[in-house]
Amino acid sequence: MCQPICDAVYTPPPPYVHPSPPTVTPTTPPPYVHPTPPTVTPTASPPYIHPSPPTVTPTASPPYVHPSPPTVTPTAPPPYVHPSPPASAVNPKHAKCKNKNYPTCYQRQFSCPESCPDYCEVDCVTCKPVCDCNKPGAVCQDPRFVGADGLTFYFHGKKDQDFCLIADSNLHINAHFIGRRNANMGRDFTWVQSLGILFNNHKLYIGARKTATWNDASDRLSLSFDGQPIDLNEAEGASWESSSNGVTITRSKATNAVEIEAENKFKIKAVVVPITEKESMIHKYGITQEDCFAHLDLSFKFYSLSEDVNGVLGQTYASNYVSRVNIGARMSVLGGEREFHSSSLFATDCAVAKFNGNGNGDGIENQGMDFADLNCASGINGRGVVCKR
Repeated sequence: MCQPICDAVYTPPPPYVHPSPPTVTPTTPPPYVHPTPPTVTPTASPPYIHPSPPTVTPTASPPYVHPSPPTVTPTAPPPYVHPSPPASAVNPKHAKCKNKNYPTCYQRQFSCPESCPDYCEVDCVTCKPVCDCNKPGAVCQDPRFVGADGLTFYFHGKKDQDFCLIADSNLHINAHFIGRRNANMGRDFTWVQSLGILFNNHKLYIGARKTATWNDASDRLSLSFDGQPIDLNEAEGASWESSSNGVTITRSKATNAVEIEAENKFKIKAVVVPITEKESMIHKYGITQEDCFAHLDLSFKFYSLSEDVNGVLGQTYASNYVSRVNIGARMSVLGGEREFHSSSLFATDCAVAKFNGNGNGDGIENQGMDFADLNCASGINGRGVVCKR
């Protein structure tokens, strides 16, 4: 059935002939020719023309108009009213010269100075009122002493303790100090509350009674002699006199002021005064209404002392006394608390004590002492004044 196909003649393919590679004829590249730069014809820049400034048409400023001040309607100031002075300045106490040896001044009356409006005396020599606290022999305030040489110093001591003011052979005076502690200053504020005086084997007591609110019309003075209380009528001039010892006590005013004199020994002026609210505020005492710290302002005059008298005040009367006061200091303070400390008001055991009650030994008359004859020179290290009798 397939015969026609089987009868076909097989013809083999021709042999494979590799094709000849193409013939390449190298060609020489043409020489490099630099390109011709383009021809640039420069053109001149146009001249610079400054831009025209803008045209500004000035306008006139409006005239300055001052603002109108506010309208103030003046009012008349209130009339000046003088502050009311303290009562003591409105009605100061008066004093008279009581020494008949000065007839031109005797019985002349003067108002007390502003520094002591409640109590003063008249110096009949100058015929002027003076404050006892500014005279030699004064012990006042926080205790402020004026020595026999006229120089002022402070001795603070300690509260609730006793110190000898005068230490002599036949006169010994102790002072009892009251006060308040001042933590900021490291010391006590102190005042003299009472005196214990020994002479000729006698004991004299002068003291200020404790009181809360002060009233000068109420007598706060306490007195005793040899342990017996002394009662004085509350009237200026009222007096008491011992029977045989030449001691007299006289009221300088109706209450709270007396003058005590022991014949040929001493004269003491004592005034009971309080710490006022104003004083407490100024000095920061811290005084409360429970206690106005009534105390004594004192003035001493001595008729006979020995040459070696001692004590806080007494040393200034000694013949060899040289002042340690620095007058350049705002507040000259004298030390010696241990030296002058006494165990009680009538004790004679301070370190400088010499009391025997048998007389004065080498006595000197101090009455009418003339302070002008003091020999004063510059002090130690050139500060202060040293005065020697």
